[in-house]
Amino acid sequence: MSILDRYLIKEILKHFGIVLSAVIVIYLAVDFFENIDKFMEAGLSISRALKFFQLKLPLIIVQITPVVILLAVLITFGLMNKNNEIIALKSSGMSVYHFLKPILVLGFLFTIGYFILAEIVVPLTISKANEIWRVEVKKLTVTTERKNIWIKGHRSITYISYFHPQDQSLSGITLNYFDQQFRLIRRVDAAKGKYQNKHWIFYDVMEQKLNKQNESYEISFADEQVEEIDLSPEDLKRVAKKSEEMSIKELYRYIQDVESEGYDATPYRVDLQAKFAIPFSCIIVCIIGASITLRKTTREGLSMSITYGIVVIFLYWITQSFCISLGYGGMLPPYVAAWIANFIFACFAVFNFLNAD
Repeated sequence: MSILDRYLIKEILKHFGIVLSAVIVIYLAVDFFENIDKFMEAGLSISRALKFFQLKLPLIIVQITPVVILLAVLITFGLMNKNNEIIALKSSGMSVYHFLKPILVLGFLFTIGYFILAEIVVPLTISKANEIWRVEVKKLTVTTERKNIWIKGHRSITYISYFHPQDQSLSGITLNYFDQQFRLIRRVDAAKGKYQNKHWIFYDVMEQKLNKQNESYEISFADEQVEEIDLSPEDLKRVAKKSEEMSIKELYRYIQDVESEGYDATPYRVDLQAKFAIPFSCIIVCIIGASITLRKTTREGLSMSITYGIVVIFLYWITQSFCISLGYGGMLPPYVAAWIANFIFACFAVFNFLNAD
């Protein structure tokens, strides 16, 4: 590796560390002040609140890494442009393709680091952070194991076989209500449930009520029945196990388990493909950042280069989110939904870099 390659890698890593630290501080400050009232209402201590944000830190790093990488590359080459270092190197006969090697090496290293962090560290830490939020902040007594959700309320236990976050519906619901002696006084079983107008509507319902006179249960059936449950879809989104809480191996097994029970696991299949696709965005943004600042037509300076970069990463995020949503809805196959944004912006990166010399 040449002196120039080592210099570029060192400068990009230095700016990456500076920008990452600044963005994390801003992110945590905003998140803290948005949730401080909830922590105070729940009686959570400062040390416990700090522990919550500490556990969220790996997920935050994963979420902002592509943006930080792009900014680090833009700043490094932008400063070199400002100091006429790029012009000097080109004048000595060096092509812009000489910058491609350290860029690809860094992009590959960032991709590997991103994958390891998202695959090993994030599932462990975010699960603990979500547990603090559910149990200590929201005061929900919840047990989740794969697709099954158990929720303990005041003299009640709710079981949900599967929660569909896309249409806010439930499958396989059982409500158990108890008296002071923890004797079952009412049980409701339903095949499906939908959240409409702040109420849960259950379908294909079988209800059992205890007749206290003869100590027997009276059974009734209904095609549709409204039930008052102090549980919103937002609460269920928090308690249901998320893709980010699972490794690739766990997510694959989860998909197999869900589909073996006859439920639709399309959103999880999209998330599985995204776990492979998103880390490769690190290589793409490295090339995009270099191509923006190495163009012949670059006259605007560092600030405009950063602006162009932010616009590009914003468009990438919009495209990725839109395609993922289409995948969730079944309008695109999971692998297409997860990879199409990478393909589009990889083509843009290569085309832009070819026109930079």
